[in-house]
Amino acid sequence: MSISSEHKPLGKQVPGSLHVLPPIVELNVGGEMYTTLLSTLKKHPGSKLAEMFTGQHKLRTDSKGRIFIDRPGTYFKYILEYLRSNQVPTQCIQDVYKEALFYDIEPLIKQLEDSPQIFGERVARKQFLARVPNYSENIELMIRIARAEAVASRHSSVIICIVRTEEDAARCQDALNSLDMDKKSVVKFGPWKAAPSIDDLLDCIQMDVKDKGYKISLKAHAAEKGFRFKTQDFFYIMQFTWW
Repeated sequence: MSISSEHKPLGKQVPGSLHVLPPIVELNVGGEMYTTLLSTLKKHPGSKLAEMFTGQHKLRTDSKGRIFIDRPGTYFKYILEYLRSNQVPTQCIQDVYKEALFYDIEPLIKQLEDSPQIFGERVARKQFLARVPNYSENIELMIRIARAEAVASRHSSVIICIVRTEEDAARCQDALNSLDMDKKSVVKFGPWKAAPSIDDLLDCIQMDVKDKGYKISLKAHAAEKGFRFKTQDFFYIMQFTWW
């Protein structure tokens, strides 16, 4: 007995080289349903999305016979709007940008990169952080220390030292040595050669830790021992709240 297209098994593969796609295509993108023209999906030759529908690739279908794409369906509507009318989305920019990268739609990628949200993140902020030695590694180190200290406790804290210049680093060395003698872990950021200030870097650190799902707060750290400078200008305590 033949199986109609409405009752195809979930996950069935349609061999593209043997399957002629209809001019109107029904899609299931991560659980969101869309109907569009085949020519719309192939609007930008060379894109990953267009390549999917050239007839040379195996496509999966859902139980209703719709072509299934395992990506977030919410943002695919913005991709379709662009393909249909060249309308660049003004909402969910970061998420749509990720999808544009996945589908490799080069004109949309370039236009999104000119938006303030993407430009600020990709160009200004990332270029600054690239000049802060071991920035990403230090973020991971902070998290590891905080997690190691979160034993039967609601909070754990990490001391961070921010030095913008070599002179600042030299001034802080005695305080760093003292904290080390007290067996207190300190994560040191800097120095760097760029315009942003210590407060700017602190904002970046907090942003990136929060983006990883952690609940944190920050306050200046005043050393218990006397030094020739205000340690709170360079030392901070980041507190993690676990529950």
